Amino acid sequence: MMIEQQVEVSSIDLRYQECRIKNFNDEKRLLQGILENGIQDPLQGIDNEKGKILLNGFKRLRCAKKLGIEIVPYSSLSDDEAFGILQLLRITNTQSLTILEQAKLIAELKSVYGLGNADIARSLEKSKGWVSMRTGLLEQMSSYVIKKIMSGAFPAYSYMYTLRPFMRMNALSADKMDRFVKSVSGKALSTRNIETLAHAYFKGSPEMRQQIENGHTSWALDRLKQIRPDLPDCSQIEQQLLQDFTLVKKYMVKIISNNSDDSDRSNSFHAQSNLLTSELLKSMDSFSKTVKDFYDRSRQT
Repeated sequence: MMIEQQVEVSSIDLRYQECRIKNFNDEKRLLQGILENGIQDPLQGIDNEKGKILLNGFKRLRCAKKLGIEIVPYSSLSDDEAFGILQLLRITNTQSLTILEQAKLIAELKSVYGLGNADIARSLEKSKGWVSMRTGLLEQMSSYVIKKIMSGAFPAYSYMYTLRPFMRMNALSADKMDRFVKSVSGKALSTRNIETLAHAYFKGSPEMRQQIENGHTSWALDRLKQIRPDLPDCSQIEQQLLQDFTLVKKYMVKIISNNSDDSDRSNSFHAQSNLLTSELLKSMDSFSKTVKDFYDRSRQT
């Protein structure tokens, strides 16, 4: 059982803060909550001869500093650094970590403490595939993209569900990916707008790509909205069908991207997905023929 202590903010070691993603919107909401009610949940870390090393609660700590709070609640996960990291990874279900944060912590276990995939998997009661997927995720990413995501300048969601599928399907260079991330980072863009800009950047004209690289994202979004949605020569039914095609493509990419690791999914998920995929497979031949017919007819016009 973890025992809660009251510790001085100035005594806390922040060496693992680069393993946690900053989220400024969440932090603003948390700041208001702490201002009204104080810090409700203790910070968590490792308590050993090196001091109190923080693993969980970086947003709470930053809020405390902004509010001039000098003493915060704290509980120790372990007196051993590697075991403390493993313990944090074990409680992911209740103390949520993103997949990239999990990957960063696993990288620490491997590079600093010499643990292998099998050791980590056994300690976490996960499959080796679960660990390998997270190790491979970091290996696919450039240091620049990782830095932008961890700093909160670029959303991890957009990397996982927009850029990563682009990389897999279009063999994009790391340099090109870095240039796009640099162009849209820190602009408080929604994930939908980032997805729109990514399609224009990677598949659009050189002129549009140049505008995005020059930081003219608002102009690019306005231009894309003028070009894409209304389609005055198409009937309402035709416009709806084109939107349906766009949605089908979007969700195909998401499903392909999410299929790389299912080792940590519940029995209930597998039961439901089996029913749904069975129905999809029954329609697959007919759907594929319909899409091919549309393609053949449109190619002839």
